[in-house]
Amino acid sequence: MAAQIIDGVALSRQIRQQLAVRAAALTARGHTPGLAVILVGDDPASAVYVRNKVKACEEYGLHSRLERYGADLSERELLARIEALNEDAAIDGILVQMPLPRHIDPQKVIAAIAVHKDVDGFSVLSAGELASGLPGLRPCTPWGCMKLIESTGQSLRGKHAVVIGRSNTVGKPMALLLLQAHATVTICHSATPDLAVHTRQADIVVAAVGRRHTLKAGMVKAGAIVIDVGINRDEAGKLCGDVDFAEVSREAGWITPGPGGVGPMTITMLLSNTVEAAERGHR
Repeated sequence: MAAQIIDGVALSRQIRQQLAVRAAALTARGHTPGLAVILVGDDPASAVYVRNKVKACEEYGLHSRLERYGADLSERELLARIEALNEDAAIDGILVQMPLPRHIDPQKVIAAIAVHKDVDGFSVLSAGELASGLPGLRPCTPWGCMKLIESTGQSLRGKHAVVIGRSNTVGKPMALLLLQAHATVTICHSATPDLAVHTRQADIVVAAVGRRHTLKAGMVKAGAIVIDVGINRDEAGKLCGDVDFAEVSREAGWITPGPGGVGPMTITMLLSNTVEAAERGHR
């Protein structure tokens, strides 16, 4: 029996409509949620990502401020600009688009963003809030994955979840979010000797390792929830994920497609974090 498709486009649209209502309520009280996006350099992919984020803000009632700088911007100048935005009452969220030019330390930049405006959820302080179970702004991609899992209607309590990948941006926070939902979590990675031993036992598999078709036929149990975070290209240059969708969809119970699964949710959760930050700051 074929898996049910977890439609990230439809879920994203539903959540964005809810966010628009919350943003309108804030605007009616005198404060429009504001997101500042900083782009340094001329990386084409970054320009596309930034344009999509700004467009989403405008469509759903948020104020966006795009700041573009040349690749010769100094680290000190960028840090000074972030400090100014930290103090700007009109701005609730600050996002610095990665990658940055080589002369700028991304960790310094992320650390400079005030934790209550860290809508990417990447800072050490944001990570600490997540690890400690404190309220805070969650990393957008894993938070979006949790919403996709929740949309299946399946309880995570006591379920076995396997996260493939241990990055600071997806793998580690994904595991922590699953733990908070009372799942039993296993983290696998490039040094895990027999990945299938773990994934065959899992009720939920989140593939976020960045390697095409890491999860193949025979590696998931019947009825599992499979979330594909990976973005890769095949030999023909076509976008594909970490999961062999055609094969695994015959075995899983629920599965995200690629594209149209996790991708739409990442920007949606960025908007969600911005609205959340605005609500906290203007109660």
